[in-house]
Amino acid sequence: MQITPELMLLNAILFLIAPLMAFLSLALKDSFNRWANIIVGIVLAGFGFLTVFEYLAQQSAFLASEILIEIAWIVVTALIVWYAWKWPRERLALKNSHTAISSFLFSE
Repeated sequence: MQITPELMLLNAILFLIAPLMAFLSLALKDSFNRWANIIVGIVLAGFGFLTVFEYLAQQSAFLASEILIEIAWIVVTALIVWYAWKWPRERLALKNSHTAISSFLFSE
């Protein structure tokens, strides 16, 4: 594989996504944050799968460690998507329980 300026740019963009998403998780509203995490997680997992298949095609002993790193990347992004998918329902249930408790404690 030839390392080109375009490939270096793509690599830089992929590495900048993680800190950008960390910032956006604080700045965005919950519903936007949820969908941003789901979409970005799926895209990054897709890049991870493509990279694993590319490394498997080359069959090098050095690339075995790279494959392990990419599989870990896929697992982490899959967990991000999973938690983003189920997160709002838990938060809504928590909000409803706080409302019920406060109405019970402060009702006259």
